[in-house]
Amino acid sequence: MTSTNTTFTFRTVDPLRDAGLLHSWVTHPKASFWMMQDTRLEDVERAYREIAADEHHHALLGLRDGEPMFLMEKYDPAHRELTGLYEAQPGDIGMHFLTPATDTPVHGFTRSVITAVMAHLFADPAVSRVVVEPDVRNTAVHALNETVGFVPEREIQKPEKKALLSFCTRERFAAATGVAA
Repeated sequence: MTSTNTTFTFRTVDPLRDAGLLHSWVTHPKASFWMMQDTRLEDVERAYREIAADEHHHALLGLRDGEPMFLMEKYDPAHRELTGLYEAQPGDIGMHFLTPATDTPVHGFTRSVITAVMAHLFADPAVSRVVVEPDVRNTAVHALNETVGFVPEREIQKPEKKALLSFCTRERFAAATGVAA
C-alpha cells in the first residue's frame, strides 16, 4: 500500500525489513511516550508482525525521496486502543505518529508530518473523524494536535497511561491547515 501527498509518500511497514530502523526510533529517549524504551529488536519485530496481521491496525512509514522519515499507525478505535473507553462513531479512525530523534532538527518538520498524516487519513472518504489519545503529560503533542484542528474532549484512563482523548473532524482539519480534506 503506497500513497502520496506533496511532501511524503507512505508505505506499509515490513516488520522484517524495518525492525532495525523502528527499534532505533522507538527505544530512543525522545520516544518515551511510545512506551517501547526497553524493547529488544525481536520485540519490535514481533509487535509489527502482530500489527501487520491485524485487520484493525496498520503501520506505515512516511517517506521523503524514498527515505523513511516517520512512523504512522492507524487503527479502528471501535476494535483497538479505545474499545469501551468512548462511544466510537462510524467514520472514526485512530492515529499515532512518531518522528525520530535527530541531531539536525528542521523547523516545522513535525507539523508537516502531522499535516501529511491527517491528509492521508482524510484521503479515505470513509473517514470523517480522527481520534487520538496521547499521554496527558505529552504537552508538546497536545499543542501540535491543536494546530491541525484537534479538540480535546476529556482525560481517560487506559491500562498503560492516562490519556487526553481528542478529536479532529475533516472540517476542523481543513479550517486549521487550509488543506482540503
